[in-house]
Amino acid sequence: MDYKQYIKIVEDWPKQGIQFKDITPLMDNGKAFKSAVDEIVEFAKEKEIDIIVGPEARGFIVGCPVSYALEVGFAPVRKEGKLPREVIKMDYGLEYGKNVLTIHKDAIKPGQRVLITDDLLATGGTIEATIKLVEELGGVVVGCAFLIELSYLDGKDKLDGYDVLALMTY
Repeated sequence: MDYKQYIKIVEDWPKQGIQFKDITPLMDNGKAFKSAVDEIVEFAKEKEIDIIVGPEARGFIVGCPVSYALEVGFAPVRKEGKLPREVIKMDYGLEYGKNVLTIHKDAIKPGQRVLITDDLLATGGTIEATIKLVEELGGVVVGCAFLIELSYLDGKDKLDGYDVLALMTY
């Protein structure tokens, strides 16, 4: 399926010079969204996933239906101050800023096979930090899956050695 037909490019958002890739038209189309989720599920099945991890907020949108389809758990990665129990944290850089990501300290058990999901791979900072959090807890990242990769930002370079799926590339 040509998923790009369901992506809306928003110029200069959230700041001047950024071409934001809006996934809401994809989500608005049940058949297209199901097809995208199904492709990620097939990618994950061969990896014998124990749990899905997704950074907020769009990583939840991608990861939760994959988790449901595979009948495995989902662990959220959130910005600092958003999770209610003991966490570990990691600084990370965005395409247009910096922040801190956290995960519950007991979210991943040592040896669990983890698929990380998100809507977009840009500079790779968010996913790199998410991988570090998972690995600090003893998880084994066996793949990363995205709806979109912005190849001109070279984020995939930070994921060298990890199996990466992107359904669309810009």
